[in-house]
Amino acid sequence: MTLDPNTDLTFTRTLRAPRPLLWECWTSPRHIPHFFVPAPHKVAACEIDLRPGGRFNTTFEVDGQEMRNDGVILEAVEGERLVFTDAYTEGWKPNPDPFMTAIVEFADDGAGGTRYTATARHRSAEARERHEAMGFHGGWTTVAEQLERYAQSLRAEA
Repeated sequence: MTLDPNTDLTFTRTLRAPRPLLWECWTSPRHIPHFFVPAPHKVAACEIDLRPGGRFNTTFEVDGQEMRNDGVILEAVEGERLVFTDAYTEGWKPNPDPFMTAIVEFADDGAGGTRYTATARHRSAEARERHEAMGFHGGWTTVAEQLERYAQSLRAEA
């Protein structure tokens, strides 16, 4: 994938959790509320139909306000790559005000962990700039840290 610095934001880090477990966390509605938004914000609801064209819907609670974000899955390569967008909702209905397309990639790091890359693609440089100013790097880093802690807690329970 060729990144466009004008419209794309991305970061990569190594998470101390196995790739299959991180994949399960990202693709199961029961896991999403445990890491998907930076605390203290919350995921109030999540629906996932894990197939191209299937729904990826979330409802957030941010500062006492509910924010619904409906989207679709564009690609799901088990254990490797999840791509979803709010440019469309289920049934390929266009969203009048889309924000981004998210690409989450997983690769073994060779030491039992996972090389984790999150990319946000935007329709314009202005949208990318807004997302960066909102705190893309800090927010997605926090989400990755929460994901790592949550996945580790699941391993401890097993």
